[in-house]
Amino acid sequence: LIVAVGVLIAVASLWYTNLLVKNLQQREQRLIDLYAKGLKALIAENNNDNLAFLFNEIIETNDFIPVILTDGKRQPVNFKNIEIKEKWSAEKKEKFEKKKLLELQQTHEPILIEITPGMFNYIYYGDSQLLNQLKFYPYIQLGVVFLFAFLAYLLFSFSRNAEQNRVWAGMAKETAHQLGTPISSLMAWIELFKSDAKFSKHPAVPEIEKDIHRLETVTARFSSIGSVPVLKEENIESVVRDVVGYLQNRISKMVSMEIQSSLPFETTVKLNKPLFEWVIENLCKNAVDAMNGKGKLTLSFQKDELGRVILDIADTGKGIAPNKLKKVFHAGFTTKQRGWGLGLTLAKRIIESYHNGRIFVKSSEVDKGTTFRIVL
Repeated sequence: LIVAVGVLIAVASLWYTNLLVKNLQQREQRLIDLYAKGLKALIAENNNDNLAFLFNEIIETNDFIPVILTDGKRQPVNFKNIEIKEKWSAEKKEKFEKKKLLELQQTHEPILIEITPGMFNYIYYGDSQLLNQLKFYPYIQLGVVFLFAFLAYLLFSFSRNAEQNRVWAGMAKETAHQLGTPISSLMAWIELFKSDAKFSKHPAVPEIEKDIHRLETVTARFSSIGSVPVLKEENIESVVRDVVGYLQNRISKMVSMEIQSSLPFETTVKLNKPLFEWVIENLCKNAVDAMNGKGKLTLSFQKDELGRVILDIADTGKGIAPNKLKKVFHAGFTTKQRGWGLGLTLAKRIIESYHNGRIFVKSSEVDKGTTFRIVL
C-alpha cells in the first residue's frame, strides 16, 4: 500500500510537471515569435543600418531564452543569453558560437526573417535554463518519492519482523514455563519408582528417565529462544558427534550417518549448546524424512580462507524443487503432511540471530539430495 501511494504521488507529480513544462514552452515560443515580428516590423521601416543594435534593443528584456541571430549563410551575427567569457580568444569564441548554434538548430526550427527580397536572416533559439531544469525535476522528484517509499517499506518490514520476534520469544518462554510443571512431576514419579523395590529394577524406568531428560533439554531450548542465549566456547565437532550418536539409535537402521572432518584438533566455536544441538537435530531429522528412512547422511567439517568453520549436511533424499528453494526458511513452509513448517525458520533464527552465522541451501537436486551449509 505504501509503495502504491508513492507511485500514485509520483505519477501525479510527473504529469503536473510535464504540463507546466509544456505551458512554459508555449510561453517561450510566443515570446520568440514576438521578437521575430518586432524585427520584421523594424526591417519593414528600412531601419536596417544597425540590425545588431535593433536586435539587442528588442530582446533586451529577454534574460532567460538563448537566442542567436544569423545571416543568410547561417553565420552568427549576434546572440543573447549565450555565456561567452571575455578572456577567451577570438578563435575559441567563434568555435563556441558555432557549437551553440548547432545545439539550437537541433532544438527548434529557426524563425525566418526577410531582410530584402531574396535575402534572409534566421533566429535560432533554445529552451531556457529554467525549462531544462523543469524537464529533469519530475524524475528527481520521482526518485525521492521512491526512496522515501523504500525507506518506509524497510521500516515497516523491520517493525513487523521485530513484532514477530517478540511473539516467537513470548511463545517459546510460555511453552517452557508450561512444560516445567509436568516435567517436575514426572521426575518426582521416577524417583518414587526408583525407591520402590517392586519397580526400581523394571527396564522401563531408565528409559522413561532418559525421555524426561530429553524433555528437560527441549524445555531449555525453548527457554533459550525466549531470552538472550549465552554463548560459550565449545568443541563443535564433539557437539555434533553427540547429536549424531543420539539420533543414530532413534532413526531407521537403513540410514547411515557419517562425519567427515578436516578441522584442527579441538576446534572450538562460541555456541549455545542446547540451541545448536537443536539445529543439527532438526536438519538431520529433515534429511532422514527426505530419504524416506533409507539413504546416507554426511556431515562434513572444514575451514574457509577466513578461518570460519563450515558444516555441510548432505543427504541422498528427494531434493528440493528450484522454485521452492527461496521458501524453505519461511515460517509455515513444509512438504510434510503434518509438518508445522517452523523447524528451518527456528534454525535460521538460531544460527543467524544468536550465533551471527549463516545457514543456507548450498545445493539441491531433485531425486538426488540436498546439502545445507552452516557457516560460523
